[in-house]
Amino acid sequence: MSAAAVEQAAAVKVVDQSGQETGEVRLSPEIFGVPADPATLHQAVVRQQANSRQGTHETKTRGEVSGGGKKPWRQKGTGRARQGSTRAPQWRHGGIVFGPHPHTYEQKMPRKQRRLALRAALSDRARAGAVRVVEEIRLEAPRTKAVAAMFQELAAALPALLVLPEHDLMLEKSSRNLSGVKTVLVANLNLQDVLSAETVVFTRAALTLLEGWLGPAQEQA
Repeated sequence: MSAAAVEQAAAVKVVDQSGQETGEVRLSPEIFGVPADPATLHQAVVRQQANSRQGTHETKTRGEVSGGGKKPWRQKGTGRARQGSTRAPQWRHGGIVFGPHPHTYEQKMPRKQRRLALRAALSDRARAGAVRVVEEIRLEAPRTKAVAAMFQELAAALPALLVLPEHDLMLEKSSRNLSGVKTVLVANLNLQDVLSAETVVFTRAALTLLEGWLGPAQEQA
């Protein structure tokens, strides 16, 4: 990505879990200052949706449905059309013609393009002022009210995406009962979750990991 293609990313204030400001962090322009790329975003979203399909749908052909072994009537002399089986497609309980069968919907996309699409989505959230950074979130026990209060202090519009550096059982239990809040690890951050969120909330540690994963050092990876 050329330097001319990177916009200046804004600085975001860092707050603690009570909503008190503790500092400021400048978002990486290589991640949060990328121009919009609608074609790449569309291709990446279609790929993710297609790859999430199980492809296990199945219908039975005339050779797979039960019954129909006996010819319903003799070939000639009845005045009716000849029939070989009551499991032919035109019969009730017959087989399905050209019905769906199990197959994969997997679509390929170069890794650099996938990363570019994710950068573009994160940049869109940053330009909209929808990125928040929390210094650290510590809970001794599951407390949904505490997490709800934190999102209220952050003025985070729902649906919101909470990005964590690693699994935090107490935090994940506390947030899963909140309607419109989804928790995801940095390693599992994906395009569809980012585009579906009105606000993306990072912990400082998660933001650091993200910069190491999507930063300029990884551009040639």
